[in-house]
Amino acid sequence: MTEPLIVAVPSKGRLQEQTLAFFERAGLPIRQARGARDYFGTVDGLTGVEVQFRSASEIAREIGAGNVHLAVTGIDLLHETLGGDDGTRVVAEEAPHPAHIVTRLGFGRADVVVAVPQAWLDVQTMADLADVAARFRLKHYRPMRVATKYVALTRRFLTAHGVHDYLIVESPGATEGAPAAGTAELIVDITSTGQTLVENGLKIVDDGVIMRSEAALAASLAAPWTEAARAACRGMLTRIAADDRARSVRRIDAVMQPSSVLPEELRARTDLTLLSLHDEGLSLLVPKARAQTEAEALIARGATTAVVSSVEYVFAAKNALYEKLEAKLG
Repeated sequence: MTEPLIVAVPSKGRLQEQTLAFFERAGLPIRQARGARDYFGTVDGLTGVEVQFRSASEIAREIGAGNVHLAVTGIDLLHETLGGDDGTRVVAEEAPHPAHIVTRLGFGRADVVVAVPQAWLDVQTMADLADVAARFRLKHYRPMRVATKYVALTRRFLTAHGVHDYLIVESPGATEGAPAAGTAELIVDITSTGQTLVENGLKIVDDGVIMRSEAALAASLAAPWTEAARAACRGMLTRIAADDRARSVRRIDAVMQPSSVLPEELRARTDLTLLSLHDEGLSLLVPKARAQTEAEALIARGATTAVVSSVEYVFAAKNALYEKLEAKLG
């Protein structure tokens, strides 16, 4: 039996809901045969794919181990789990090996930040924090404590900013409460709005944003990419790309004389796609943000009507998502 393409998705919470909605919208509905408590699933209409429901942190580890081919997880978790703590700079646009970010999903957005007590009036920047850390041991006879779930990211970021004398306090619970509870002097945590930090008497250091994270569809370059797995992946990414393209464009159907518009002029514009040109008019795909402007321009060129509409999917011969992955796989 051919080994399936294994796709890992979050097993609970808002991230799971948004992930399932993302695949549904792309024409890849995920079904659990035994209901919501089933930790395995399939994709309707696509054979050779096994869906596994896992915790968000477990997913990042499975990508690193090559036990899954594709997965949805936070970019912050990829860097925390796979990036190490050697002091190198965190680049959120990339993924640590062996992960490859296929596409960002636009949900689950949050920042990993360094936050200190609001009472620390003399700490505005990471340079200020480095000075405080250097003086802290002399005054208190112990290192400054940093509460966090992001041990590797914290070490890399603090080292890169010259903060060396500190102690990591791993925080499995509500990290933002650690300074008030007296278990840490500052924290590194993830936040969407920063409001919870403010409510706990904390402030984000001006240059203390470690990374801006969001959910992403990631691939494991360490997984066994058989021809069957690649074919199934190509099928999934074709639909995802078609959905993504459709949401970024609008279709314009204009009633006008062909002589009113030059086909060469339209074909020369890289931001437009000419779908058809006939005796009664033409059909175009245009960037969503320019749809009204382009429709008005066609009216000015002699069109009697220009109808702007949404499209469900836009399939194309080239699939940049899969081609980039294939280039990485070799």
